[in-house]
Amino acid sequence: MEKSLDEDSVNEECVSAGRVMPASDPAKQSALALAYIGDSALDLYVKTFFVKTSDKQTYKYHRDVSAIVKAVNQAAFAEEILEELNEGELSVYKRGRNANTHSKAKNATRGEYMKATGLEALFGYLYLKDDKDRFAYFADRMIEEYLSGKDK
Repeated sequence: MEKSLDEDSVNEECVSAGRVMPASDPAKQSALALAYIGDSALDLYVKTFFVKTSDKQTYKYHRDVSAIVKAVNQAAFAEEILEELNEGELSVYKRGRNANTHSKAKNATRGEYMKATGLEALFGYLYLKDDKDRFAYFADRMIEEYLSGKDK
């Protein structure tokens, strides 16, 4: 049986392929849910950048994307941008960083993994909030730093 949604709970801009997605406040999502979607959104954004701007073998795409989105680099980038975050963004980052995760990074310390989770939560928050400019601002900086040789 299908669930009906009243007009107030539907975000008009969230109509995709004939399905309506209910509106929600991203700040009310769990930190790990935000990190989950943020991880995917950032990964897709970075992959899209490389596919649109270069012609490489797929393993080279993978190498570049993985270098940018690995936990160690995410943790370093998170520390870099803390001063630039507004109150809401900082709150989401801290919730993500302090979330009790049951997994661990392959090549990062626990502290780095926690900071990376905070950054992914921030990206998830910006993505679900549909703040494309702010999402792109931070994601583009990560890509630029990698391309300039800072994160290798």
